[in-house]
Amino acid sequence: MPHIIIKMYPGRTEEKKRKMVDNIVETVGEALELEDSTISVAIEEVEKGKWADIVYKPDIIDKADSLYKKPGYVPPGLK
Repeated sequence: MPHIIIKMYPGRTEEKKRKMVDNIVETVGEALELEDSTISVAIEEVEKGKWADIVYKPDIIDKADSLYKKPGYVPPGLK
């Protein structure tokens, strides 16, 4: 605990993904006073054309009450 899932468009290098994960693990560990070994992170790449159906509607609109940071955009087709 915790397990963090990052959903994003494909195309970032492995180096950028590793750097992001390292930063997230460090920040979460400090904020929650946890050892790195208790934190897991997954990356799920979602094609841009599928973002609204796979991420925006189920994870943002349908779970708005659990969001601590809301996005400042609405994907095309949902505007």
